[in-house]
Amino acid sequence: MESVPPARAPIKCPSAAAEDVEQLRTPSVSSQEFIEFKRKATTIVEEYFSTDDVAATANELRELRVPCYHYYFVKKLVSVAMDRHDREKEMAAVLLSSLYNDVIDRPQVYKGFCKLTESCDDLAVDTPDAVDILAVFVARAIVDDILPPAFLAKQLPCLPDGCKGAEVIHRAEKSYLSVPHHGEIILQRWGGIKCITVEEAKAKIAEILEEYLAAGDTAEAFRCIRDLKIPFFHHDVVKRAVVLAIERAGAAEGLILDLLKSASDQGVINESQIIKGFNRMIDSVDDLTLDVPNARCLLKSIILKASSEGWLCASSLKPLGPEPRKAVEDDAAVKKLKAKAVLIIQEYFLTGDIIESVSRQEAENSSCSPTVNAIFVKKLIIAAMDRKNREKEMVSVLLSSLCMPPEHVVTGFHLLIDAAEDAALDNPAIVEDLAMFFARSVVDEVIAPSDLEAMGEEAGRRKAANSPGMLALRDAHALLGAKLSAERILRCWGGGGTGKAGWELSEVKDKISKLLQEYDCGGGVREACRCIRELGMPFFHHEVVKKALVAIIEKRGKDERLWGLLDECYGRGLITPNQMTKGFERLGDCVDDLALDVPDAREQLRRYVERAKKGGWLDASFSIARPGQAPVPDGIAACS
Repeated sequence: MESVPPARAPIKCPSAAAEDVEQLRTPSVSSQEFIEFKRKATTIVEEYFSTDDVAATANELRELRVPCYHYYFVKKLVSVAMDRHDREKEMAAVLLSSLYNDVIDRPQVYKGFCKLTESCDDLAVDTPDAVDILAVFVARAIVDDILPPAFLAKQLPCLPDGCKGAEVIHRAEKSYLSVPHHGEIILQRWGGIKCITVEEAKAKIAEILEEYLAAGDTAEAFRCIRDLKIPFFHHDVVKRAVVLAIERAGAAEGLILDLLKSASDQGVINESQIIKGFNRMIDSVDDLTLDVPNARCLLKSIILKASSEGWLCASSLKPLGPEPRKAVEDDAAVKKLKAKAVLIIQEYFLTGDIIESVSRQEAENSSCSPTVNAIFVKKLIIAAMDRKNREKEMVSVLLSSLCMPPEHVVTGFHLLIDAAEDAALDNPAIVEDLAMFFARSVVDEVIAPSDLEAMGEEAGRRKAANSPGMLALRDAHALLGAKLSAERILRCWGGGGTGKAGWELSEVKDKISKLLQEYDCGGGVREACRCIRELGMPFFHHEVVKKALVAIIEKRGKDERLWGLLDECYGRGLITPNQMTKGFERLGDCVDDLALDVPDAREQLRRYVERAKKGGWLDASFSIARPGQAPVPDGIAACS
């Protein structure tokens, strides 16, 4: 049984600020009153686990009118939850976040966790894995911003060496708070955000802010924010509110600033969540600039106003940085094209029609604007990362089918790297997904290996080594350096896009050889085109071009049925200009090997290149002599 608190400061070591210790001094109350509080607190805890009613629990605790003993409620709540299922553990964590600062003061929460670590040896008698469970509770409290990170360093010296409480501190720090994406991992440990997904939370936050701007009812907005019971996600309220202030300006900006100031003053949103929300806004302001050209200036103005009003510590924010070097094209046009890009992507996911999607993208960006192409690449990959492997494979296939200059794709990848840190809050697997998209683009020859190297060098000057974007680049290099990397990467999401999953490259090449032989022996062009389409690998159609050209050159031009097939495929859009160019380039890489059997192979290839240029298959600047060409990734033989 818990002993009666003495009439002196209960914390002997410097585990809280001086003013907090003063607040923790126990008032003169009788032992009987404390015993009565313990009994009622136990009843409140049991009722909460039965009803899951946060509001009723808060009212009952408030009605006891003994705030100096709230630390015992914290201890009792957690100790009871430790011996229950994950549901009750998650309920306890949510209740503490909901009561923090509104019902239970910060010093009382702090003292409650001090008591828990001190009594961990006793708790372990009934709960064998008490150390791990309590470590998660401590880590969760820090993630939820109800316990300061300094708790770990300050409480450790107050515990005896070798006690289980010290193990709790070490495990919370090393096993939970120090791992990548620790916030998401800890929040999902016991089932996550109480039956609400991240997307649902975002939608509800957006709805609350819209209703607030329409009605101007601050109290109602705060009630709705509290009812979400996700104080650890309040940074999204801040970010979305600032975005609305920037997009709508004028009266909306004033309303938003009033809302955030009141939220800070009343403790609805704590300081760390406000800073986190502004930092997320700083990270994504360049993207917002595409829709609101003066977004950066407006954000600076909002930060200055908030700082002058005293509810935002500007020195704790990330530097806003200089204006981006690349000028944005006509903003109305870019905004319109972005909306159309989203429609193209959504329709592609529904229909899987590559040719139609490529045609629409090219039609919408007839001037081949680098900015618009880069935005399309970014939106395409971001859309896939929120979906299943089928859509990820479809995106890789579409990306390799687009007639887009590699430098435009690289610019799009840079946009993804810049946005990765912010996106990681919603997608914990963003490093793995981005790494696979980067590696797949090299295997599909969308970009060259040297482009990937250059991306790493440029991003390294702007990003920290452990940032999600840099980690993705590092992992992409590792994937490409593995043995048989190309075949593994091509099958990473099932392979074959809309075709047959699990095919080896050697199987695909064999099928291409057979369909070309059958056509050359008198087969119909319609049947040949159908077979090529049914391979379901439009990103590998350069192999059709290369093998057809090899066969034509070996016959020394005496039979040009295969040239006619290429002409038909190009005319139908079955083989895109990008794939046609890749096919000629790959043959140029291995023409010296072919010359061992056909001495005039290089001269023949030059003639066919000129002929392809006249037919519009190749760009006028194309040349088979490409010094310094990067080697083909492992797994795709140059002349097989």
